[in-house]
Amino acid sequence: MEKIYTIPVNEAFDASRDDHACGCPFCALYNKLEENELELILGASMMEPDTRIKTNEQGFCKTHYDMMFTRKNRLGMALMLESHLNELRKDTNGKGLAVLKGVGVEPMKRLAELEGTCYVCGRIEFSFTKMMETAVLLWDQDSDFREKLRAQPYICLPHYRMFVEHARRGLSKKRFPDFYKDVSTVVNTYFDELREDVSWFCKKFDYRYDSEPWGNAKDAVERAIKFTSGDMHRGNN
Repeated sequence: MEKIYTIPVNEAFDASRDDHACGCPFCALYNKLEENELELILGASMMEPDTRIKTNEQGFCKTHYDMMFTRKNRLGMALMLESHLNELRKDTNGKGLAVLKGVGVEPMKRLAELEGTCYVCGRIEFSFTKMMETAVLLWDQDSDFREKLRAQPYICLPHYRMFVEHARRGLSKKRFPDFYKDVSTVVNTYFDELREDVSWFCKKFDYRYDSEPWGNAKDAVERAIKFTSGDMHRGNN
């Protein structure tokens, strides 16, 4: 089952199956989407009127401001910030609204809205949701993909939750238990291995275990962080 929209999902799952160092396939998909969006916003789409209207309205989260800043296109950022700040100043002026709705109500409402929006996050979320839905569809219709899923090194906990929730909505009640068994086996197998590695990491700081080999525990803390919170925003590292 190979369609244009299934290629990125299959490629990510192939890569993680073949090289476990790639980690969670959904994190890889997220990072690829993020990279593409950052290239676009600081490149071809920066000066497009429709894009500028949306960036003026939505702004960017701190993470994506930082990632754009490290790309050295400060003029591009300054141009976006110039129009964003001008529009935001108008929105928070509040003149003519104080009598009707109370002093400062509308400006603070606008700022609260801005704290929950990011142009790049919104674009990624839209595409990433489609990819999650595609992964569920592939599991349902493609036996090769089911084998790929079972061969994954792990799926991080945030994406495990999202994957299960999408499957609960997208699969029949008859099919969902088999899906849940497949994905939970992958996650829980890694979960238990990781718990052992973290415990051994802790023990290695006890002098009684000083001469014992590290095994797989040396990077246990880093792997535990990626597993519990995801391995996104690699371009910010």
